[in-house]
Amino acid sequence: MLPRVGELNETDEAGFAAAMALLFERAPRFAGRLAAGRPYGSHDQLFERAEQVALAMPEREQIELLESHPRIGAAPATVSALSYREQGYDRPAASDAEVAARLERLNEAYERGFGFRFVIFVAGRPRSEIADLIEQHLAAERDAELRRGLRDVIAIARDRATRLGWPNTAEEGR
Repeated sequence: MLPRVGELNETDEAGFAAAMALLFERAPRFAGRLAAGRPYGSHDQLFERAEQVALAMPEREQIELLESHPRIGAAPATVSALSYREQGYDRPAASDAEVAARLERLNEAYERGFGFRFVIFVAGRPRSEIADLIEQHLAAERDAELRRGLRDVIAIARDRATRLGWPNTAEEGR
């Protein structure tokens, strides 16, 4: 269960980082920057600030944030429970060996070309469709792709927060 925004404002940095790890995986410097931005008046305000922080951080921290997310197609045992569902491992078609091999090749090509992990808001799309998206993004401009990936990290976190019971509006109450 995620703490309400008022509780996040009052908790120590370790508690804040633990709550943010549910949403953003493990990116301690990013979580520290978000903690330093408190207090937040709403969850929406926290996510707006998260995007500002992500886009303004030094590149090495931006890459750390992207790298905190598991690869699309990573071994199911190596991903968080939320990533497990998001990547479709709970659906039978997700285990297709051909798609898994294609994802591995595309992830390697993407990481070689850009120097960071491909992150995208999966939103229930099948892994074969995600493989097509990785392939399309291989031709993108690096800076634009970095910004897109960071914005998708925030979209993933918003979706996770909603699924974990956070309100999706500024009217969430405290």
